[in-house]
Amino acid sequence: PPVVGSFLLTPGALSTTNSLINFVADKVDVHRYISQSVTTSTMSEDPSIFEVCTGQLGTDLTVELLQCVSDGAESAKDDVISGVNSFYLIFAGALVFFMQVGFAMLCAGSIREKNVKNVLLWNLLDSAGGAFGFWSIGYAFAYGGDDITKGKTFIGNADFFLSGETDMEFWFFQYAFACALSSIVAGTIAERTKMMAYLCYSIFLCGFVYPVCAHAFWSQNGFLSAFAAEPLWGSGVIDFAGSGPVHMCGGVAALVMAIILGPRRGRFYDDDGVVLDEPKSMGPHSVTLQFLGTFALWFGWYGFNPGSSILIASAASGDVASLAAVNTTLGSAAGALSGMFTSTIVDERKTGVYTWDTTAAMNGCLTGLVAITAGCATVEPWAAFVIGLTAGWVYLAASALMLRFKIDDAVDAIPVHMFGGSWGVFCTGLFTSPRRLITAYGNDNNVGWFYEWGRGSGNFTLLGCQLVSILFVLGWSACIFAPFCLALKTLNWLRIDPLEEEVGMDISRHKGPAYESEGSAHSDAIEKLSASRRDIMNASGSGRGKSFSRSTPTKANEEPKIEATEDAGAPAGEATA
Repeated sequence: PPVVGSFLLTPGALSTTNSLINFVADKVDVHRYISQSVTTSTMSEDPSIFEVCTGQLGTDLTVELLQCVSDGAESAKDDVISGVNSFYLIFAGALVFFMQVGFAMLCAGSIREKNVKNVLLWNLLDSAGGAFGFWSIGYAFAYGGDDITKGKTFIGNADFFLSGETDMEFWFFQYAFACALSSIVAGTIAERTKMMAYLCYSIFLCGFVYPVCAHAFWSQNGFLSAFAAEPLWGSGVIDFAGSGPVHMCGGVAALVMAIILGPRRGRFYDDDGVVLDEPKSMGPHSVTLQFLGTFALWFGWYGFNPGSSILIASAASGDVASLAAVNTTLGSAAGALSGMFTSTIVDERKTGVYTWDTTAAMNGCLTGLVAITAGCATVEPWAAFVIGLTAGWVYLAASALMLRFKIDDAVDAIPVHMFGGSWGVFCTGLFTSPRRLITAYGNDNNVGWFYEWGRGSGNFTLLGCQLVSILFVLGWSACIFAPFCLALKTLNWLRIDPLEEEVGMDISRHKGPAYESEGSAHSDAIEKLSASRRDIMNASGSGRGKSFSRSTPTKANEEPKIEATEDAGAPAGEATA
């Protein structure tokens, strides 16, 4: 008997009255109505599927008529599925983009108050510069010209400036990823970097460095991709949402730039270059902003990880996204707990006093999030908790290592993202479950090493692929970003003037402090900066200059206020902060 859609047409069925067709067609029209344009006011404006089919084939019950109705149903269903998937990806991308608020708040709270405006502006320009870089060349390098029949390629080569047939919702989702990577570097190098350097590296990261990593991991033509026709060693790398190509890539870039840039003045050395006995604490100025930023990032991660399923309009994709959300929760929670309690135990052993370190809790949480990102859809919930738990320890050890080597990271982004990301990629090679891998990737030929031992094989393929990917991200990001930073340093575009650093970027470059009560800048440093600015402006032929001074406090214990005054050579009314 013939098959129409998913129905088997027996001779008995063919003798059924036309009411069967009407019933089916009415159900089909419900789907058609859902998928209609919002500009269509009523269903009566267009003929129903039944009317179209009977108009073409007559009203007699035939296989052709049922086939016509079935095709209409399938078409309507496909329209609804496509719309749901598009909306899901846009919504997930919006959540990922909301992480920019988290980065901005976390960075602003973690630094000294004299540089708050500078960091907030950086995070805004991060999204703007990243949009230009990813729109112009970034997306093309990452996914342009994807064709599974072409074999392995190092980089994409089509759809520059979105000139080709591009899935716009996918572009938006990937753009949000690129911005997140760029913001990782911003926190590390805060309080001592020129605006020109920030704009340049933001475009460079989003336009070239990250797209090459994304192409290698996720493109159909990437040499590490599990989606390639012939994946690496028959497996490819399992990194569902980006512990390697996003977080680790950004962390390595932050490490390279922090080394070339050098630490903030007074952080590890005094003014004579003598090493301090203990690193000088430089922040945070607002724990409130730190916590707000941490919660905003955690919230945005529910778009980052579950959204990486890309599709949602099927039971299988819904299961994948749901598991990713659960594992994201468990990984972050375990990281926060292990970071804080381990820090408490260590402090008690050193001092005999129990203290509860908020920074360890927050960064432990973020490191847990970074670590679970790679395997959020392929590990069991208990494994997600273990990965998060160990990620908290990884953060504490890496943070101590940064201090030992005198690498100044203003927000501890390197321990969180570089070390946390590499740990997550590695753990995915250990804990990937066969049944979860089938649901997410469609096969279970090579699974986590612990599960391979359970099979009695000891197959090292997946874990080997994960290790290769870690080495690739380390090598690519460091080797391409180091010359770029050295070029910025050679051009004197990298580090701000020492006097501006002492006064603070808000006063020296952003027309005044972020807070009216700020009194962190020293009077002598402000006067020196004013004199320097006068010399520059007089040399340029303007004939006038601005000076900064402190107003005299009117009450006891009142914080001095920074304000601008006019020079003798400046016309009246032209003084600015």
